[in-house]
Amino acid sequence: MHRFKLPFLFGIISILIAVASCERDIPDIDTPDTDPDPDIPSETSLIFPKKEMRSVWITTAWGLDWPMSKYDVESQKRHYTQYLDEFKKLNINAVIVQIKPMGDAFYNSPYEPWSASITGTRGKDPGYDVLRFLIDEAHKRDMEFHAWMNPFRIATRANSGNPYPNLHPSVQPEWVISHEKIQIYNPAIPEVRKRLADIVKDVITKYDVDGIHFDDYFYPAPSAAGTMISDAGDFDKYGAQFSKIEDFRRNNVDLAIKAVHDVIVATKPEVVFTVSPAASPDYSLNTLFADVAKWCKEGWIDVVMPQLYQEIGNQYNDFQLRLSWWTQYNYKADVMVGHGFYKFGDSSQPAAFQLTTELEKQFNLTGKNKKVKGNALYSARYLLLNKIGITDKLATIYKEKAVIPFLGREVAPAPAKPQNVKISNNQLSWSKSGDVRSVVYHFPDIKKEGVVLDITKNSSITVNAPGYYCVTTLNRDNKESDPSSLVEKK
Repeated sequence: MHRFKLPFLFGIISILIAVASCERDIPDIDTPDTDPDPDIPSETSLIFPKKEMRSVWITTAWGLDWPMSKYDVESQKRHYTQYLDEFKKLNINAVIVQIKPMGDAFYNSPYEPWSASITGTRGKDPGYDVLRFLIDEAHKRDMEFHAWMNPFRIATRANSGNPYPNLHPSVQPEWVISHEKIQIYNPAIPEVRKRLADIVKDVITKYDVDGIHFDDYFYPAPSAAGTMISDAGDFDKYGAQFSKIEDFRRNNVDLAIKAVHDVIVATKPEVVFTVSPAASPDYSLNTLFADVAKWCKEGWIDVVMPQLYQEIGNQYNDFQLRLSWWTQYNYKADVMVGHGFYKFGDSSQPAAFQLTTELEKQFNLTGKNKKVKGNALYSARYLLLNKIGITDKLATIYKEKAVIPFLGREVAPAPAKPQNVKISNNQLSWSKSGDVRSVVYHFPDIKKEGVVLDITKNSSITVNAPGYYCVTTLNRDNKESDPSSLVEKK
């Protein structure tokens, strides 16, 4: 070890300090001339609002929500756009419209007749492209359009004294089962399952739908079917691999769901496939023979949307307990929650539905659950009725806009982060590239959750409120870019 005398050591230290001082004065060519504002937080430290699909079911079976026995074209169009305009005010961003309610269609189909709900007569051409109108008007308002289909139901009747309607020429009679009160396509028949997939393919090929949606009707419940026709013959013919007929029925529905999933992925993979089962998983599994948890696990559906229509604390289908179950067994599927909006203000319903606070409590539960990606309200006409001020309550819950989350499969190019974000004379502007929409976020307080100020195709917006702003972009798949740098308005 070398030993230095102290004067020599102090000299060396002095030289090193001097050199270090000089180095700090040398400008770094990679460093901007101006230091960043230390008071502006990083966009990664901000609390962004939860993404939500906020949807409403529009029921067309029996014309319940639309067109409600309005058979002239202008009345139908006015009625539908009235719904959309009201939903837009409520910051609702999607509609789920029933286009195949009863073995029929709200479009010109090679497989099923025009719905009687449109003209009053089954099979009668209404004289305009109904489905295109429905889709275009939703998209004009920046709402997604999900096409709701009942997979197997053809018709219903009060009793066997009333005849079922004539079948479409493309339907073989042996594909159909006519129970006492409901007529269905037989899920056991391979041709029926292929036909269902072909119907879906026809729709997504011809029309710009954002999703395909099935409700909770698969095999009929005995309570709805009355006297049922036995399917023992089907079991004998097709069910050799199963020891129990119940497993055979579940497999038939499994095959139908998988066929629809496969045709969507092969034909138009950006289309989202959702199923809305009954609240009780046991009822779905053992009465309707729908093994929904299996579909979630296999990745055959993109979204599971259980109909949690009962109140919190219900002894049979407690909202909170069912929510817990579906978010525990959703596997690969995203979860959305269906609410029984129609029950609020109905005097025949439990006391909880006579108070708007029940809806608020339900939304508090779904909002805090990280697995829940949105909500659906059944059904459209009850939002306009506003019994006990329930729609006013919804308006407070949905006070701010929301971004629909990414669901399903990526197809569109990834969105790029906006650039050149600045504020000048109360005008926030930015540059973007590609077929994208922009989301403008406002943070009045950087320590609290921000809000979606707007979702727009434009590249500028007027801003008046002080605080911090940033912008993202969204592609057609609802995939969102990283946030831009923050800008402050004082």
